[in-house]
Amino acid sequence: MSHLGRSATETAASVASGEVTAVSVIEDHLAAIGETEALNAFTLVEEAAALERAADLDRRRRSGEELGPLAGVPIALKDLIDHAGRVTTCGSSFYRNTPRHSAPVVERLEAADAVIVGRTGLHEFAFGFSSENDWFGAVRNPWDTATSCGGSSGGSGAAVAARLAPIGIGTDTGGSVRVPAAVCGVMGLKVTHGRVPLRGVFPLAPSLDTVGPLATTAADLDLAYRVMAGDDAGDPWTAPRPVVPARPVDPGTLRIALPTEWLDGPFDAGTRAGFTTAIDRLAALGAEIGEVSEPLLRPPGMINEAAYGEVTVVHGDWFAEDPSRYGPSVRERMEIALRSDLATYTKALEWRAALRHAVERLMNRWHLIATPAVAAGPKRIGDDRIATESGDVGYRRAFSWFSAPVNHAGNPAVVLPLDADGAPPPSLQLIGPQWGEDLLIGTAGALEDVGLVVRRLPPGAPSR
Repeated sequence: MSHLGRSATETAASVASGEVTAVSVIEDHLAAIGETEALNAFTLVEEAAALERAADLDRRRRSGEELGPLAGVPIALKDLIDHAGRVTTCGSSFYRNTPRHSAPVVERLEAADAVIVGRTGLHEFAFGFSSENDWFGAVRNPWDTATSCGGSSGGSGAAVAARLAPIGIGTDTGGSVRVPAAVCGVMGLKVTHGRVPLRGVFPLAPSLDTVGPLATTAADLDLAYRVMAGDDAGDPWTAPRPVVPARPVDPGTLRIALPTEWLDGPFDAGTRAGFTTAIDRLAALGAEIGEVSEPLLRPPGMINEAAYGEVTVVHGDWFAEDPSRYGPSVRERMEIALRSDLATYTKALEWRAALRHAVERLMNRWHLIATPAVAAGPKRIGDDRIATESGDVGYRRAFSWFSAPVNHAGNPAVVLPLDADGAPPPSLQLIGPQWGEDLLIGTAGALEDVGLVVRRLPPGAPSR
């Protein structure tokens, strides 16, 4: 029996009960990774270490020890999150760090008895949305290998979509979990800023950075989220807030806002049709749907200006020493970031504060805000523009339109593949109140149950 295509929840239960061995699970996934090298999803495959860890889990189970909630579950880890003894590259030409200690998120995953099978490719320094990397090559989309898997957590998205791991871990500063989830046809959770520790995670803009899971089921999102989330006294960004599991949600009781200014953006036809159908189905289930006007939600706002100051702090000295160490597209964006000034940054922070308060006011009236996940996509590798109903637009604009403002608001959001035409299918983004991940994941599960959200496979991916 192949273990590929099984959910993390199913896999952990089977390993913990002794129905299957962790070694057999990891062997199957490592073999699949080896057979799909053309996707370029991994920068490092942990073959020996993963099998050794799996064997230890089996030994512990046989000795009568109760295993953790992620027993034997393969995890694909973004290559900017520290894992002790492994080289962190951040997808760059020059950054190489071998940490003595793992990031807290990795410690928590391994304490739950997960098995990290490899480090996944990304857009250079997480500063982009395509994962077309000048130093490691483009990460390819399992639905069509001529297209981008999105970014910056592209390898994690591709690995989950291709069933190379049931859970991928990414980071999200402006959409870097949600964009790959959307264009790879899987689920992705962007957590409330401060919900998951950032210590040991290479920064892009720390006041916006988050760590979150990609998966194919709401139950798996919930499982990975609850393992990683929670206060870390050594991390200045995490908050001492309780972490609770997903709660049951009746879709008919939801009040869902549609922000008119935000939705007045570029769409391709499939995205528009999928989103419209999803909203109509939510209304048919009894959800209250209402259009709301909030000009501050019209992108782009000052999403770049409010991040560039932090990008400059991280990269300014390196860039001044040798800008050629950065790939051309990232170098161009770095040059813009390094020209930012304090007056503009201060004004951008004022914009961010106003945006956060505006979203909070909306959340006082509505349970959720709904938008598409991305405006269009996937795009072809090598193309900088993407087709929409209103003409070709830059792909970064199409991919970040619905994602980046959420990071500046600080709210959690979940991306869900819809029961709609498309390969991959279009995705829905639901934005919740701060610290409301339990509502978002519960809603995702409810929409799975009624068939509005689907678990679809790209061509050639194993179903079991």
